[in-house]
Amino acid sequence: MIEQFFRPESVQQALELKRQFLDEAVYVGGGSKLNAAPTRTSKRVGISLARLGLNDVSWQDGQLHIGAMVTLQALIDTPLIPQALRDAPGFVYSRHVRNQATLGGEIAAQQQESVLLPVLLALDANVVTAGGNTVEIEDYLNSPRHELLLKVVLPDPYRRCATRKVARSAAGLAVLTAAVSLSDAAGMRVALDGVAQGTIRLRDAEKSGLENAALEQVVSASIAPQDDICGSAVYKRYIAGVVVADLLADCRQMQEGQ
Repeated sequence: MIEQFFRPESVQQALELKRQFLDEAVYVGGGSKLNAAPTRTSKRVGISLARLGLNDVSWQDGQLHIGAMVTLQALIDTPLIPQALRDAPGFVYSRHVRNQATLGGEIAAQQQESVLLPVLLALDANVVTAGGNTVEIEDYLNSPRHELLLKVVLPDPYRRCATRKVARSAAGLAVLTAAVSLSDAAGMRVALDGVAQGTIRLRDAEKSGLENAALEQVVSASIAPQDDICGSAVYKRYIAGVVVADLLADCRQMQEGQ
């Protein structure tokens, strides 16, 4: 339970507070993940990021920079944001949560049911940390020690990309969330959440060059989901293949429309 709450005016002040309180402190974005299971915090010191100026969206050298404190609803409402990254927050049923939850918080929480991480992986997003490092989001997620996030950078923001969430209802638990992107330079990217521990990329599917039923088979063979309340492993393998093949077809249609 948070007993002390600080509102630093700069990134440096936030880092100093974290160094002072170490593991007793947690950074607070919108707070939606810190007050709800399974990510409810046990830390006693909260360090707010609200006054650090991390809610800008801008173009820099042809790349799109999105501040870590941009809310999910702002992603939907901002015209500069790529369509797939505007679609993904819409999978969060509650507008109240979308108004509270932040881009950086969604990345840092790494919840099992993530709607943003598949799109960010498919778009080859980078993250900029308070230490001045720019790293690929996949490397950040796999790092045992996470630095404070300042922003997300999309090097190719308008790469053709599509995403989909499969659930029994709009407010229900997700069976899976998938994203596929396609570009002439980078080829295909495939990312899935809900079929493993965390969000994963399917490199075998990306390299296969296959489509339709053949791609469905590669995707199904590349994952090892578990039976749970959302569905059986057999169903998840099947629906993952179908969704990925459909999303690739959507990207192909975008290409034809350009």
